[in-house]
Amino acid sequence: MSEDDPNTEEYPTEIHDYLAAFEKSLASVDEMLKIMMSVSRSELLQKLDPLEQAKLDLVSVYTLNSMFWVYLATQGINPKEHPVKQELERIRTYMNKVKEIADKKKASKLNKGAASRFVRNALWEPNAENEHTSKTPAKGKKRK
Repeated sequence: MSEDDPNTEEYPTEIHDYLAAFEKSLASVDEMLKIMMSVSRSELLQKLDPLEQAKLDLVSVYTLNSMFWVYLATQGINPKEHPVKQELERIRTYMNKVKEIADKKKASKLNKGAASRFVRNALWEPNAENEHTSKTPAKGKKRK
């Protein structure tokens, strides 16, 4: 965006940084799309486990709907009043469900046997038999 370019439109200088960041973001999205499109979908899905496949599908559909949201905004249509808003919310719900599943997989498993032994030993109390035999003399031997 040089000032000498006759094709550039005049715009307020306050938004120059925003436009530069937007242009950089678009270049980043374009680069990611080129990477994703360079590998066939079936080839990509074969390399992923089902949970990762679900994440990929959700991110793809969320990105597509987000881009449509931006398109609507550039056309002067309020995307908050468009069905795309409900679609994005639905996708977010599924993303949260997938995140919960992933978190459950990462959570440590409880070994109930080990936990009960740990608690039993940590809360050790002498049982009544041991206490009784230590205070009284052994059976069969009488003191005189």
